[in-house]
Amino acid sequence: MAEETDRKPGALAGQPQGLTRREAMLQLLRAGGAAAGVGGAAFWLSEHSTRPVPVRAEQARRDHRIAAHPDLPHMTVVQGGEPRELVQTALENLGGIGRFIARQDVVVIKPNIAWDRTPEQAANTNPDVVAELVRQCWQAGAKRVIVTDVSCNEPRRCFQRSGIQAAAHAAGAEVILPDPELFREVDMGGVVLKSWPVFTPFLEADKIINVPIAKHHVLTGATLGMKNWYGILGGERNRLHQQIHQSLVDLASFMLPTVTFIDCYRVLLRNGPTGGNLEDVVTKKTMVAGTDPVALDAYVAKAYWNLDHEKLPYLQMSAERGLGTVDFEKLAMKVSQLG
Repeated sequence: MAEETDRKPGALAGQPQGLTRREAMLQLLRAGGAAAGVGGAAFWLSEHSTRPVPVRAEQARRDHRIAAHPDLPHMTVVQGGEPRELVQTALENLGGIGRFIARQDVVVIKPNIAWDRTPEQAANTNPDVVAELVRQCWQAGAKRVIVTDVSCNEPRRCFQRSGIQAAAHAAGAEVILPDPELFREVDMGGVVLKSWPVFTPFLEADKIINVPIAKHHVLTGATLGMKNWYGILGGERNRLHQQIHQSLVDLASFMLPTVTFIDCYRVLLRNGPTGGNLEDVVTKKTMVAGTDPVALDAYVAKAYWNLDHEKLPYLQMSAERGLGTVDFEKLAMKVSQLG
């Protein structure tokens, strides 16, 4: 079990003197699996910040967010366990699955299932992460639990070879492959994304859990939570790469998740997003989760690829649109080391 201790605001356990909180947070994530196994310590980073109150969403917007809780963290980092353990502890740290999923909810879990790759190649979300989230949703009393994505490679191959289809089915989820008959034209109200075909399950869900994998991307440098929303769209998505940062902001503004889990169990550091070479993959045994999608992307991008909002304009643009903060170090965060 994790042991909790009180820390001064802004302090990290074992933080070297003179190291800022931001530097300590980045050092924590970069250490990854190397920091695991040091014991079951869990602790608060207790700089609680006030999230901006969102303006009432326009009609097209899919807002699945939950209210912030003053006694719960906005972010959590869990290190050193196997995928299912990482999910379980992350949920505990954020207040439990019941905070996010209510009885009779229709839940859509959105992993990255874009590529015809194996789990070891780290191009798709870890199947055990997906399976554990399915199990947790059933435990919370969900009415339906759906796992789906709009793949880049041939969908049947992607769903099978990723291991996600089998894992999700075993946990009792409905697995829905993209079908041309299941897209609907939606006015997304974006700068770049205006009228666009959206996969119907994402339009009909009560709650949506975003479950990207942390990967390198040849265009942006990293693909994380907000880039994962490309997988709700049909049509010629490659056209959006011409204005990729604006399209990401449009997507993030349209699809507002209940909670985000960034799978960092294996991280594709180079040659993403498709990968293929195991030498490009590093095992970190880490989960980064929370309710601020901008902060999560900013944190993981900076830690693993040294990318900040100046190099990833969509982060600052998203923050300016009120979707979250790039100043991840100002949020309350809870860290757990599993051993």
